[in-house]
Amino acid sequence: MINSVSITVFVALFAVFIFLGFYGSRWRKGDLKKLKEWGMAGGRLGTFVGWFLLGADIYTAYTFIAVPSSLFAKGSIYFFAAPYVIITYAFAMWAMPKFWRIANKHGHLTVADFVRSVFSSRLLAISIAIVGIVAELPYIALQIVGMQAVLIALLSGLGVVTTIIEVALILSFIILAAFTWTSGLRGATLGAVLKDALILVTVAVVVISVASVGGLHSAILNASSTSIHYFTLPSSLYNAYWSLFILSALALYLYPHVTNATLAQSSPERVRKTASLLPLYSIGLGFLAMFGFFVYGIPAALKYVKIFPASVQGTQIVPGLILTTLPSWLSGAALLGIFIGGLVPAAIMAIAAANLFTRNIAKEIKPKMTPNGETRTAQVFAVIFKFLALGFVFIIPATFAIQLQLFGGILILQILPAFVFSMITRKLNKWAVFIGLIVGIVLGIYMMLAANNYATWTTTLIATGIGPVFIGMLALLANIIVVVVGTLIARAIQGEKAYAANQSF
Repeated sequence: MINSVSITVFVALFAVFIFLGFYGSRWRKGDLKKLKEWGMAGGRLGTFVGWFLLGADIYTAYTFIAVPSSLFAKGSIYFFAAPYVIITYAFAMWAMPKFWRIANKHGHLTVADFVRSVFSSRLLAISIAIVGIVAELPYIALQIVGMQAVLIALLSGLGVVTTIIEVALILSFIILAAFTWTSGLRGATLGAVLKDALILVTVAVVVISVASVGGLHSAILNASSTSIHYFTLPSSLYNAYWSLFILSALALYLYPHVTNATLAQSSPERVRKTASLLPLYSIGLGFLAMFGFFVYGIPAALKYVKIFPASVQGTQIVPGLILTTLPSWLSGAALLGIFIGGLVPAAIMAIAAANLFTRNIAKEIKPKMTPNGETRTAQVFAVIFKFLALGFVFIIPATFAIQLQLFGGILILQILPAFVFSMITRKLNKWAVFIGLIVGIVLGIYMMLAANNYATWTTTLIATGIGPVFIGMLALLANIIVVVVGTLIARAIQGEKAYAANQSF
């Protein structure tokens, strides 16, 4: 359990993390007054570092806290996270090198830059930017939930827990804002290397520890005796399962923080190579998901989890296993890995959202903004977006925090026609794409509210004639129908000539 040794190791490694964050301004030096240097590390990251950066982008508090928490609370449906990250890399190996080449050729720094170029539409570009920013906020909020879970585990024995956790969280965000301001993506990248190393070691050691004390056998037996389906998927949830993992796979590389990290790499070949190596992380994700029932094999861990209210029990699954299976010094290091596993992605996401705001909203309002002005605007809004994300923490119980990421997925999926389809064809009508985007967003939000009876959000599934399915699929389907039908109508009215390609990729 937590003692002075755990806390000392945690604080010492956090000091190393802070040093790396600020040292980032000196690493691979560039002119940090330029947005591409500050927000994209100059686009010079290699395969190895890019692998760590994208690993930090993708394997976040979602992986360490939200997935095992949801699996513990609701069962096998949340194993969808394992196949989705495998499928998404196949999509990435096709789409992202192509996007990198287009962006590099035309000087694009964001997806909205690309969309503006393709459709010659400020309105559509601004709309894409707004959707990207809003979709990032609940994802950042999920990182905050993960950080809170670690602080609860670390500080719960000190008394006045709420006050201590709030102060620690605020101080962490101030430190994060400081090195993000000074170092940009470089600082977050170096932090990502430390975070990934700690997490990979933690997962391996916890799995070995659970297995070595006979926990796997008892975990399966004890979990099987509960009313929750951990090892079989009820037939009523088949469509929910496949719609979750396929649509989540399509959504991941649409997020601004992932496209930003993609463009931060130095060549399309390295983008493809990084995507080919990322499935190695999926092994760890699979084990982390299983932590949701591993806890049944360690009585001390289950007892620890049950101390907390049901609304937060799930978030203590991984901390509980760490505290009850690892020695004090290693538990401090492991908890730090999970803590910065929320902190680093929050920084990367805020930087990406700030890049979008600067390039595609602020610069549209003030076209003559200087390069220094762009960077300063991005620095300011990277801080603002971190704190705006706090609002989402209060609308979803911590145990169901995965819904924050899935709600972001519902939103970000709606840019798929404007972004991905436009890398396949130049024949889409910009007004059809814009209206489809609005229809998808409005329908997605409405279904989210209706599925939760206009109360606390605990699901992103909605009942249909074929059983519950992921809301993002229905919203995207409506979006695509509007885009296709609208484009056909526009072509019929304007004629084929209006759809001749006007730009070569």
